[in-house]
Amino acid sequence: QAQLVESGGGLVQAGGSLTLSCAASGRTFTGYRLGWFRQAPGKEREFIAAVSGGAKYYGDPALGRFTIFRDNGPNLVSLQMNTLKPEDTATYYCALREYYGGRYYDISGYDFWGQGTQVTVSS
Repeated sequence: QAQLVESGGGLVQAGGSLTLSCAASGRTFTGYRLGWFRQAPGKEREFIAAVSGGAKYYGDPALGRFTIFRDNGPNLVSLQMNTLKPEDTATYYCALREYYGGRYYDISGYDFWGQGTQVTVSS
């Protein structure tokens, strides 16, 4: 079964860094657009970052602290997160859209999702 698999989550102190990665499993994806979202308990899933061709997009929580980049290796996309804050605590999801269309900041703009990786930032 085709799926996306996230890795790299964990527990980190405030001010620390983590790098999340997303790999494909089960098939090769075209990958028109790749994105990262997160969801904290009791909150809606929110847009963090996306990359499409040479363009990169960031949601407000990521501005100035997170960097998204596509990988040439086994991973499709990674998210470098710096200066982490307790409010960054959430499950982070990788998402992919195979072909043109949809909005990069909207969950409906993606066809495939990973199961998520937990990021916990302690104060």
